[in-house]
Amino acid sequence: MNKLIESLLQARLYDPFALLGIHREGTGWVIRVYQPHATQVALIEAGGNEPLKLIHPAGVFEWRGNNEPARPYRVRISEGTLARDVCDPYQFPPHLSPEDLYLFSSGKLHQGYRVLGSHPVEIHGVKGIRFAVWAPNAERVSVVGEFNQWDGRLNPMRSHGSSGVWELFLPEIAQHALYRYEIRNRDTGNLLTKTDPYAQGYELRPGTAALTAPAHTHHWQDAEWMKQRGTWDWLHAAISIYEVHAGSWKRHPDGRFYTYSELALDMVPYVKSMGYTHIELMPVTEHPLDESWGYQCSGYFAPTSRFGSPDELRQLIDTCHQAGIGVILDWVPAHFPQDSWALARFDGTALYEHEDPRLGFHQDWGTHIFNFGRNEVRSFLMSSAHYWLSEFHFDGLRVDAVASMLYLDYSRKAGEWIPNKYGGRENLDAVEFLREMNIMVHDEFPGALTMAEESTAWPGVSRPVYVGGLGFSIKWNMGWMNDTLRYFEHDPIHRRYHHNELTFAQVYAYSENFVLPFSHDEVVHGKGSLLSKMPGDGWQKFANLRLLLTYQMTNPGKKLNFMGNEIAQGREWQSKWELEWWQLGEKLHRGMQNLTHDLNKLYRDIPALHELDFNHEGFTWLDCNDASHSVLSYLRNARNGSSVAVALNLTPLPREHYRIGLPKHGLYREVLNSDSDYYAGSNLGNAGLIQSEATPWMGMPCSAEITLPPLAGVILVPEA
Repeated sequence: MNKLIESLLQARLYDPFALLGIHREGTGWVIRVYQPHATQVALIEAGGNEPLKLIHPAGVFEWRGNNEPARPYRVRISEGTLARDVCDPYQFPPHLSPEDLYLFSSGKLHQGYRVLGSHPVEIHGVKGIRFAVWAPNAERVSVVGEFNQWDGRLNPMRSHGSSGVWELFLPEIAQHALYRYEIRNRDTGNLLTKTDPYAQGYELRPGTAALTAPAHTHHWQDAEWMKQRGTWDWLHAAISIYEVHAGSWKRHPDGRFYTYSELALDMVPYVKSMGYTHIELMPVTEHPLDESWGYQCSGYFAPTSRFGSPDELRQLIDTCHQAGIGVILDWVPAHFPQDSWALARFDGTALYEHEDPRLGFHQDWGTHIFNFGRNEVRSFLMSSAHYWLSEFHFDGLRVDAVASMLYLDYSRKAGEWIPNKYGGRENLDAVEFLREMNIMVHDEFPGALTMAEESTAWPGVSRPVYVGGLGFSIKWNMGWMNDTLRYFEHDPIHRRYHHNELTFAQVYAYSENFVLPFSHDEVVHGKGSLLSKMPGDGWQKFANLRLLLTYQMTNPGKKLNFMGNEIAQGREWQSKWELEWWQLGEKLHRGMQNLTHDLNKLYRDIPALHELDFNHEGFTWLDCNDASHSVLSYLRNARNGSSVAVALNLTPLPREHYRIGLPKHGLYREVLNSDSDYYAGSNLGNAGLIQSEATPWMGMPCSAEITLPPLAGVILVPEA
């Protein structure tokens, strides 16, 4: 007994329930309470309070009796003239099930957010908060918070043995109370104070404490959307994604962020009116530093409190769904920051990361790499993915930095990495994790998409696991993006020498299910905006950008554009300021917005522009060899055999009487001309209708002479 008391007083007691709480001893009963600030402690009984005896001057009190007190029992704690009645937490049995602990330890717990973290529960008729945390190398773990003056001596947790999970039920704790875990490492004795990895809410930065968040009260209104999502044919559907940084889409005049609710009121109608099918939110998982844009995540189960409450995020997503807009979360399982109060060396050891920095440290970003081979880490990340899709109805996950996960030598020199067990550079544990994650998402969330930001030639990224792929739905086509932007940055007079930079992508265009991205990565860190990348004078810059977006929207692949691209924002994106909406007062910027709207509408309305995005039958070159004129022309084809023709003039010289091959005889309508005055162009074009002739050309049975405006694209659709 004395040894247990000494361990308790030294904050080293591994099993506090062996000492504290209620116990049967011989023929009687004993209750022990530790309250170092108390002057008196009494057991509250129906027949009157019975005082506990002080058995150690440091604040250990004891009651003994022949009859078992009625449970749940309460004690009165007096500190001088102040007294409070509390329900003793050490009288309650463990609440976590062996099945959940087994699944967690085997890497198969997909809903760990229901097991670990803090949760309002009721045990034996008493309401309170159940805390649970994984810290296998701890000698002792305590819950500290507002409710116990952050005193790690007061509420040590019970250990669940080899699982490494610690648990404690604290009765009558207020919702939204701040808390952390105090952890003493078993080997060093060092004390650590950590926030909860599984917390579903955190205090507003710069604070780092977790919140005992209440169960959500949002009543979902998106049943019809979710039902349709489960059966939609996304492979053949139009997908045009608007990538958004919630902190800088708009700002209040005083610099305050828009809340999730304000974005629901303002952004959702805008996105719908512009014709986008999806919003992709850059990470809204909790993160300490604004400048990281969310990619240095510390809370894998909590929406950032910068923009409001979890229920307000649910409201935003629900509003999107009711407007017919899907929502994709940018999710970051590749790495996590070094913050000492978060995941890094969580229990004093390399727990979520690798011990060896050659495996566990990201040199580019100064972050730790998850140990994907550890079962409990896989349960953590799988549960995070499940949480956002289940609890917030996200329609997909865009997985950041997949290439950094796949390669052990990613951004490392010789000697700075460790080969896998076969001597290769592939991270076999990460590969297995990604496959398991994709299987889970597609199995449990029908219609939800997973998108890989993967910049290498790793085979089968968007192919099913059962044929050896990674199982993603879609892969970002970084090669297409890089080649395209490099081509458009050339002065038009030199483009004839770089024609292959636009044509080469067709060599591999159907090796994966690709999305064509112009993301935030292309308009930051000194790269300038899309508009500033374009060569020429002011008019030519806008014409080139209109041509670029026309090329993107008519090429095979789903589409993604970062906010601001649609209005031709002039300056490079800065996360601390809102977009330059004021520029819409100028015709050139307003014209770009009009073009984006019309391109989105045509892309959605014309099956030939989206049905066969992932199939070579959806694309036919008319002429990919006219480098001397820097002209490209091609057909986009639908499943029913219908086609639209696209011709792009990549120089500022108008091409009149330019003959283009066409698949049918009859009238064609010019449904889009990026040089239209409506888009702030020079208004050179084909007067709406074009009559084809029975003159074979470009391998087609018919053809027509058309006018190709300067630095412009035209889309021709056969008249019914």
